[in-house]
Amino acid sequence: MSGIERESMEYDVVIVGGGPSGLSAAIRLKQVNPELSVVLLEKGSEIGAHILSGAVLDTSGLDRLIPDWKDKGAPITTKVTSDNFYLLGPHGQIRVPNWPMPPLMSNHGKYIVSMGNVCRWLAEQAEALEVEIFPGMACSQLVYEGDRVAGVVAGEMGLNADGTPGPAYEPGMELRGKYVFIAEGVRGSLAKELIGKYDLSAGVDPQKFGLGMKEIWEIDPAKARPGTVTHTMGWPLGKNAGGGSFIYHLEGNQVLVGFVVHLNYANPHVYPYMEFQRFKHHPLVAELLEGGKRVAYGARAISEGGWQSIPRLSVPGAVLLGCSAGLVNVPRIKGNHNAMLSGIAAAEAAAAAIAAGREGDELADYEADVRSGPIARDLKPVRNVKPLWSKLGLTASLMLGGMDMWVANLTGWNPLGTWKHGKSDAAATGKAADFKPIDYPKPDGKLSFDRLTNVAFSFTNHEESQPCHLKLKDPSIPIAVNLPLYAEPAQRYCPAGVYEVLETPEGPKFQINFQNCVHCKTCDIKDPSQNINWTTPQGGDGPNYPNM
Repeated sequence: MSGIERESMEYDVVIVGGGPSGLSAAIRLKQVNPELSVVLLEKGSEIGAHILSGAVLDTSGLDRLIPDWKDKGAPITTKVTSDNFYLLGPHGQIRVPNWPMPPLMSNHGKYIVSMGNVCRWLAEQAEALEVEIFPGMACSQLVYEGDRVAGVVAGEMGLNADGTPGPAYEPGMELRGKYVFIAEGVRGSLAKELIGKYDLSAGVDPQKFGLGMKEIWEIDPAKARPGTVTHTMGWPLGKNAGGGSFIYHLEGNQVLVGFVVHLNYANPHVYPYMEFQRFKHHPLVAELLEGGKRVAYGARAISEGGWQSIPRLSVPGAVLLGCSAGLVNVPRIKGNHNAMLSGIAAAEAAAAAIAAGREGDELADYEADVRSGPIARDLKPVRNVKPLWSKLGLTASLMLGGMDMWVANLTGWNPLGTWKHGKSDAAATGKAADFKPIDYPKPDGKLSFDRLTNVAFSFTNHEESQPCHLKLKDPSIPIAVNLPLYAEPAQRYCPAGVYEVLETPEGPKFQINFQNCVHCKTCDIKDPSQNINWTTPQGGDGPNYPNM
């Protein structure tokens, strides 16, 4: 909307996103120069409310940021003591021994954590250094001055459903910085705008994604094995999609049960959420969960493109951090350490630039650090695992990818070079007529649950009077194009039941239940017509994850 007057505040650095990369950047800026003014804006109702991760934490990033994190009481206490990997069939499993795997795949010495709680603790450390942290402040726009990014608009509230200001309208504020750090996580709306506006993905592979779904269970204390890590591949996905599961035993009789589906699947009848629910009926999982209760649910997209999909990371006045940059190590199923390392590198580059009297330019030192430092050393050796899996299937990728990683681990050289990813995940979607529909068993209410029941365990809430934050570029496409060609896959790929096709006397109608949205961004990624644009709702809305 034009003509809106907003108050403006000036900072040295403005950080968008209270995840591990943004918080690490804020802390490092203040460590380098306590006089820097730093503000961090988080769209969740509190720090950690929108954080969802596995997570087995490699502490290499935290070791650099806060070497005495143990003494400072970080909520990182459950050390991995057992590391298991299984290939599942419908009724049984084969244990894959650990010895053929490259050392980089080992989880021993890592920690099972709630990254939401780790981020809450990091926020305490940042506030002790006098970082200003504002939760419930969604950043809806970038502020430009000529070619540079000069800040963000945050905290706009009270719009009517049609987008006009309502009676309680608040225009928000412009928060301006010498540098702006975009640390929104996967497929953030501001990051997407920057990547498009500055053509940051030119010359690199399309970013690839997975959909990660997670439940927290409280189980029978007799079955609890704190420190046990289990990963699986195979059933129930089979040839329908790539992906796998994780089962992590925390303390307090809690188990983190997660399932990842790679979003480059072709069969539009695939229903990722129901694949997750079916997985829990495998004897290996059902036996563990029997007699327990699910206490939380959530979902999040995961960046999976790795080394060959990292866009250019700096533009005049702004940089991309963490999952906004796509720094996840797919075979290790880890990205939090690289997110933290990216925050540290960006902070050091910005602090040096400000000390030299610069502002609003490109932080070339940050880009160089990511492409030649510890993040590069983590991502380059594993860069072929994902494209091998996509093109040759699970078995071949385990063998060839394992060989490629082993040689790279020993020599620093990948014998397979660099494989390309090919199509985007949206373009990988095939026509419904070319595939058989999949008959999914009905949830039993004990081990498996319907989507809406589970979404209640994400504690999601959106103010219903606001505009729908899921924007259709062309409202006719879901029924006119996606339904006949792809059986409208939004009904299935969304893990929160946001999208429905309703049968009405006038014919099928596409309905968006935006109140259910858990901010996973899958729709923005997988819609075959690329017709859905995920934008941020008003601040504080969305999931309220307790300890994901």
